[in-house]
Amino acid sequence: MSRIREDYERTPWRRLVHFINGDEESVAERAGYEVETEEESVRIHDDFFHEVEWNKRKEEADTLISQYEEWPETKGLKYFQKIYRLMSALICVTIIVLLLMTVAELPTLGEAAHPINNEVSGRYIEKGMEETGAVNIVAGMILDYRAFDTLGESHVLFIASCCVLILLRIDSKGKGSTKEEAEENDRIYEPKNDAILQYVARYLVPIIILFGIYVVFNGHISPGGGFSGGAIIGAGLILYLNAYGFKKTERFFTAKTFSTISVIALGFYALSKTYSFFTGANHLHSIISPGTPGNLLSAGLILPLNICVGMVVACTMYSFYALFRKGGM
Repeated sequence: MSRIREDYERTPWRRLVHFINGDEESVAERAGYEVETEEESVRIHDDFFHEVEWNKRKEEADTLISQYEEWPETKGLKYFQKIYRLMSALICVTIIVLLLMTVAELPTLGEAAHPINNEVSGRYIEKGMEETGAVNIVAGMILDYRAFDTLGESHVLFIASCCVLILLRIDSKGKGSTKEEAEENDRIYEPKNDAILQYVARYLVPIIILFGIYVVFNGHISPGGGFSGGAIIGAGLILYLNAYGFKKTERFFTAKTFSTISVIALGFYALSKTYSFFTGANHLHSIISPGTPGNLLSAGLILPLNICVGMVVACTMYSFYALFRKGGM
């Protein structure tokens, strides 16, 4: 018995027989061809229409985005320059008007109400030593009578150093110069291992720093104080850096050292003077005694406040130099 072929039903003869008999399946379906129904035709048409519409909207969006990206470089820059010039002129005119109004309201020279004729300056000279315990009248004035102003000045130094740090510090994870490149450039433009400079700095740096400490500690007894003494200490640190380089200086002074010293000094200054302001404003007895004028441990809070100001000034001077030189500490 012969075997029936697997494609027997798809032979031309069997297709013709099915067609004559009127079978439900058409010859095309028997042949294995897919026949599109009306629903499928509508769906294909809708998909094609949506795809064309989406491509059209995408092109419009891309065109709009490119126009927005080009706007700042073309018309946006022109508008910004006009607004910038207008605002600059407006601010300058406003400042000039305010200054002229202030000058116009000042008392005339020689008038009894003139600030130079009031009792404040006389009070500083006559009662300064008695009320503050400081022989140096200037130190008593800026760290006792007007300590709030000095606190603001110290914060200005700290904020200025923070701004310089933000602008000039090299970001190791960002683009541009890396820390290694900065150190390499620093070695090229600022040569190290200068035997003469190192020999001189070996003796001068300790003397400079000790003298700065002396000026800070004796600021309430003799001319000096935190600002001048801190500047001297900062100069000693800069000399040590120029002689021995960042590698040796960073063993005892880094960015963390700067931030820690500044925060502690400013925090102590603010807390201690808050106590003084509170007791003075409410006419309360203060436990801080002015001591004996002329002694090292006298003048109440003036000595520790001088130390705080000196540390902030010294750190700020060194940080400015280090940041402008290498972009880091």
